[in-house]
Amino acid sequence: MASEEASLRALESLMTEFFHDCTTNERKREIEELLNNFAQQIGAWRFCLYFLSSTRNDYVMMYSLTVFENLINKMWLGVPSQDKMEIRSCLPKLLLAHHKTLPYFIRNKLCKVIVDIGRQDWPMFYHDFFTNILQLIQSPLTTPLGLIMLKTTSEELACPREDLSVARKEELRKLLLDQVQNVLGLLTGILETIWDKHSVTAATPPPSPTAGESGDLLSNLLQSPSAAKLLNQPIPILDSESEYICSLALECLAHLFSWIPLSTSITPSLLTTIFHFARFGCDVRARKMASVNGSNQNCVLGQERGRLGVLAMSCINELMCKNCVPMEFEEYLLRMFQQTFYLLQKITKDNNAHTVKSRLEELDESYIEKFTDFLRLFVSVHLRRIESYSQFPVVEFLTLLFKYTFHQPTHEGYFSCLDIWTLFLDYLTSKIKSRLADKEAVLSRYKDALVLLLTEVLNRIQFRYNQAQLEELDDETLDDDQQTEWQRYLRQSLEVVAKVMELLPSHAFSTLFPVLQDNLEVYLGLQQFVVTSGSGHRLNITAENDCRRLHCSLRDLSSLLQAVGRLAEYFIGDVFAARFNDALTVVERLVKVTLYGSQIKLYNIETAVPSVLKPDLIDVHAQSLAALQAYSHWLAQFYSEAHRQNPQQFISLVSTAMEAVTPLISSKVQEKLLLSACHLLVSLATTVRPVFLISIPAVQKVFNRITDTSAQPLVDKAQVLVCRALSNVLLLPWPNLPESEQQWAVRSTNHASLISALTRDYRHLKSSAIVPQRKMQLEDTKVIIHQTLSVLEDIVESISGEATKSRQICYQSLQESVQVSLALFPAFIHQSDVTDEMLSFFLTLFQGLRVQMGVPFTEQIIQTFLNMFTREQLAESILHEGSTGCRVVEKFLKILQVVVQEPGQVFKPFLPSIISLCMEQVCPIIAERPSPDVKAELFELLFRILHHNWRYFFKSSVLASVHRGIAEEQMENEVQFSAIMQAFGQSFLQPDIHLFKQNLFYLETLNTKQKLYHKKIFRTTMLFQFVNVLLQVLVHKSHDLLQEEIGIAIYNMASVDFDSFYAAFLPEFLASCDGVDSNQKNVLGRNFKMDRDLPSFTQNVHRLVNDLRYYRLCNDSLPPGTVKL
Repeated sequence: MASEEASLRALESLMTEFFHDCTTNERKREIEELLNNFAQQIGAWRFCLYFLSSTRNDYVMMYSLTVFENLINKMWLGVPSQDKMEIRSCLPKLLLAHHKTLPYFIRNKLCKVIVDIGRQDWPMFYHDFFTNILQLIQSPLTTPLGLIMLKTTSEELACPREDLSVARKEELRKLLLDQVQNVLGLLTGILETIWDKHSVTAATPPPSPTAGESGDLLSNLLQSPSAAKLLNQPIPILDSESEYICSLALECLAHLFSWIPLSTSITPSLLTTIFHFARFGCDVRARKMASVNGSNQNCVLGQERGRLGVLAMSCINELMCKNCVPMEFEEYLLRMFQQTFYLLQKITKDNNAHTVKSRLEELDESYIEKFTDFLRLFVSVHLRRIESYSQFPVVEFLTLLFKYTFHQPTHEGYFSCLDIWTLFLDYLTSKIKSRLADKEAVLSRYKDALVLLLTEVLNRIQFRYNQAQLEELDDETLDDDQQTEWQRYLRQSLEVVAKVMELLPSHAFSTLFPVLQDNLEVYLGLQQFVVTSGSGHRLNITAENDCRRLHCSLRDLSSLLQAVGRLAEYFIGDVFAARFNDALTVVERLVKVTLYGSQIKLYNIETAVPSVLKPDLIDVHAQSLAALQAYSHWLAQFYSEAHRQNPQQFISLVSTAMEAVTPLISSKVQEKLLLSACHLLVSLATTVRPVFLISIPAVQKVFNRITDTSAQPLVDKAQVLVCRALSNVLLLPWPNLPESEQQWAVRSTNHASLISALTRDYRHLKSSAIVPQRKMQLEDTKVIIHQTLSVLEDIVESISGEATKSRQICYQSLQESVQVSLALFPAFIHQSDVTDEMLSFFLTLFQGLRVQMGVPFTEQIIQTFLNMFTREQLAESILHEGSTGCRVVEKFLKILQVVVQEPGQVFKPFLPSIISLCMEQVCPIIAERPSPDVKAELFELLFRILHHNWRYFFKSSVLASVHRGIAEEQMENEVQFSAIMQAFGQSFLQPDIHLFKQNLFYLETLNTKQKLYHKKIFRTTMLFQFVNVLLQVLVHKSHDLLQEEIGIAIYNMASVDFDSFYAAFLPEFLASCDGVDSNQKNVLGRNFKMDRDLPSFTQNVHRLVNDLRYYRLCNDSLPPGTVKL
């Protein structure tokens, strides 16, 4: 090696060149290789030590530290002990000498390198590692450095990475836990000293005019005037050095709290001190002073102070996360809550809403986030524990939470607070369900708070009260859940309304209904402003102010209609009779509103501001239909009650609703409104099922419209819905009537003619299927196939769970179309988009109507498919047609899944050809492809074959089950069984984690249900191969998310024969492991205790895996030619 000085110069110029803009990637790679080779040399660290002490170049320092890091974490075992001593002595000296002048990122990296040495060598070879850190903290000049070292130690030693053995990890945690009390004492001392030192000089502020009032609530909360007085002290003004030290100390505490258990080491004085610092976050005065004084430094100071508050809240939240609270710590928790609620009161303290909001706006956003996190943790984890304390005023807490929620400066903040209320309402609901006896007492305690919450949430969704905020919400961009910001806002608000409704039904209804009424009056009053103009109807409201007010009222009406719809579930079931009148009032209003909208055709009216008012009018109309649809279950219950007494009222409601729906089923109506009308029609036909529905003129009109070929077609979605509704009117049994009065004969004829009309064009295709088609013709044919099959598939799907009679009639009507489909299938086998739709249709038929189709025809279908899907066809679909081709094969496999699940002997003859299709044709094609397409469906099919046809492989005789343990079950089709198992085994070697999880679940299910692992063939030829593969997967960390599931599966396999596992498999597995020597293998074997219970066994597995990886890492890092004893 060259001289140190020359090397340093060369390294500096290399580094400068590497980071220069003009350096090419090629040259960068050369430099990188050069630097890596240098780092690998034995003794390179000596040069790096020189570089560190002699250069000011950041890049060179960073590189030198990386060389040390690599040496310590990967090669330390092979470093001579003399060198180790030298490094342990030189690096801390270097840190002490230069920590004030080094850039912070270099200083932090150097700290980490020293901590890495401690991680390997403390306490045996580096006994003063931790005492040095404590000394640094205690010496005023090096306190910040000591705190950085402490935090780094907590991060690196308490939850170390893979590169340590389990025994060492446990030793480090124990060593650190022994130091916790000492460390917490030191940190408490630092924070208290700084606080006290600066408190003395702080000026006393004048008494606040609301001090008396806040004092009362405060002493309520704190139960001790002295504590309240303590927290009312003014906040000291810290110099920047003290501020820096405090922030480091709080960061240390937050990390320590993340892993140390709750215990009395966390003293009351420490908690009180943390709370003192949490006050920095809600001290607006300090921030104002900073901005008044104007200088940049003061502004930064204000931000820093806010940051102290954020860090203190992080410490508190780390403690709050822990659900397991020892008895002796409960009192501390109570004190923590009291102190935090003092802060909450401080933040929200003001009678004037505007000032509360502006105060929240002035606070640091991160502080508000942390505070909201605290409140969420309090309600979700600790409320049940604390509520029983008589000295904790829950109702006062809710008052503060209410103020905090409704003065949030951001939408996200408001959403987070609504989540907290949802948690609280869930808690209350489950508490009432578990203690029905004192339901009234619990409710009366919280009633006022709930009514207040309901009113305010309702106000928040109305433009009338909250226009400025609501107009900021985006109603166009969809998020990951496919909803806009406005829809999310409304949905979350309505969930809160619904939960209050569940607890206080009559209050909620009497709050909501009058508000709905007010907006309905405006809407129903629009009729008087409708004038006839040359081109149609026009709304004669033109003044800008009136248009704006109308826009707000319509938006509110739309939201309130959604609210009323959301509450429909609270009027049915056991409470139907008790709440009947309220529900009837709502439904009558909704029917009236929908009819009104359809009659005066507000959706087609001209307005002064068409871009705003027209969508509003359409939306209100659509929402009124959707709200009425939400009451379909109530109408169904009303129908079953009404047919005995007074059917007239019910008949009139349904007939009027149908009059509102029919005019909207037209291609001229906007899609949003059309689909709402279609959905309502489907609900009336499917959920309510009134016997008279078919005889209503309005319904007959729809029948004529749909079967009339000359009518303008509806959009596909609407066509499908209307056909489903009409089919269900004819197919579904009428409630409240005996079988003899169902009029099946007439309904069957009507259904046949409906389907015949809908499939006319489709059935004509059969003749042209044989002739090759021209391109134009082919496109037209595809459209007919798509439209017809989507309607038929939907009809079958909606009937699949119904009574046999309904399914029989359905299949009779469809029979000819099904045969046409089968005849067309071979003609379109190379058009994957058509094949995809046809297979979707057949899959739905198999799932819903396979009994009705009968065995011979079903066999014909399966045989046709098996003949068509040759190896060439499968390869073409999977390899060349992209996602559509894969979907075709997936649907084909899904159909086979339905076939192999069928009980009885009917389809058993197909099993050999299905298995050979899977193993000899599909498997080889997809095995080569990395993409997961088709694999999931194939393995599900293989699982279903085994699960539902176990006796095809294992003939279980009565004798065998009597003499279990003596006679083994007879095995049949062994070759196919082994091939399927081999496919499962190979799937565990592939990177796709979803497939791995699914297949592991299938094997475990087969073991639970059929004792797969206990079968002789599995036990003797496959069991330990599977265990081996699963262990290798753990060692390679390729599917780390499934560690737990893999551990359990290994246990279930090993537990079949623990003796063989410990005596034969484990020694063999260790013997075959490369990268570890025989001594290390013996240690690994000794550490795997012969436990036979699940928790200990899986712990041993994870220990084995961890230590095996650790030994390999150590051995890789030894210099070549090292002799190991």
